[in-house]
Amino acid sequence: MSHVTVVGLGPMGSKMAETFLAAGHEVAVWNRTASKAAPLVAKGARQAASAADGELLVVSQISYQAMYDSLGDAGLDGKVVVNLSSDTPEALRRGARWVEERGGTLITAGIMVPPPGIGQPGAYTFYSGPKDVLDRHAGTLAALSEVTYVGPDQGLAMMYYQAQLLIFWSSLTSFMHAMALLRTAGTSPMEFLPFARDLFTQLGSDGPMGYAKILAGEFEAGEYPGGQNSLHMQAVGIGHAVEALAEAGLETTVPEALKALFERADAEGRGHEGLGTVIESIGKP
Repeated sequence: MSHVTVVGLGPMGSKMAETFLAAGHEVAVWNRTASKAAPLVAKGARQAASAADGELLVVSQISYQAMYDSLGDAGLDGKVVVNLSSDTPEALRRGARWVEERGGTLITAGIMVPPPGIGQPGAYTFYSGPKDVLDRHAGTLAALSEVTYVGPDQGLAMMYYQAQLLIFWSSLTSFMHAMALLRTAGTSPMEFLPFARDLFTQLGSDGPMGYAKILAGEFEAGEYPGGQNSLHMQAVGIGHAVEALAEAGLETTVPEALKALFERADAEGRGHEGLGTVIESIGKP
């Protein structure tokens, strides 16, 4: 059993506190709106006197500014702050310096499941910061999810987190565009689902359509072979897809942006290379 204070009791923080309690830990809870702590206190948590009440502080708030506002001028000597709030990687690095100036240590984190997935099989969280400090508390944090350490740079956890979200958001938005297009022809989403599932699976595979691995290898080598599957062909193809969406009377903002990116890479003289060459344009806005 260990002692942990959960700071921030929105849907994520409340679920974390419940999960720590269910795992047998002693849990204190604190929220800027104190009344939000009442349901957790009724389940066995202790109402913390302040956000800095405890040695292990697990923070789940809207941003790093909320951490500053909550902890204020409190001394953090010897305390470990594990912050799962979302912000920019540089904001996390500034946060690490802020905590260190007050005598504490910041471990940054990005949890890769929504609140219902906390504590469930398959859940994992990216962590960065001093590994020896994380290791001391990994057993406690494992109640929430698998502990996945990505490096000492406190900005890395958020970079990994946001990298995953970029894939999540863009992939599912493309799926929505696909379903919307087919719906205009009377095809139901469930009719299309098997084909979408197969594509998602293949993209992560080792087969000929395993583009996640193919592109990672190309990026690693800095070479983007085109051959019979050039970027220019892809740019023409996405132009047709955008026209199809427009003809169907659908919203095209995201596909138009993708089309512009492909066409820019083509115009820069790399149309004969493969799709992976687009990363060079992304890296030089």
